[in-house]
Amino acid sequence: MLISIIIPAYNSEKYLDECLSSCFRQDINTDHYEVIVINDGSTDNTLEIVQKWASDYNNIKIISQHNKGLSEARNAGIAAAEGEYIMFLD
Repeated sequence: MLISIIIPAYNSEKYLDECLSSCFRQDINTDHYEVIVINDGSTDNTLEIVQKWASDYNNIKIISQHNKGLSEARNAGIAAAEGEYIMFLD
């Protein structure tokens, strides 16, 4: 795995489809990167949107946690990352 893209998400339903679409329009093989979405206690449809994308792409990891804030969400993403390089997309 070359790149881990970490996306902390809290009530992000308005922007998540566009964000994930951007991740998958890149000129890099999906075998070379992973997308890790941390659902940080969202109360909207954030989790359902990510689950829909994960059913189409096998390189998406979903982490759900109680709302702990941006720093803890990023740390959860780092702990799950397998990439040589880490990128944050918020």
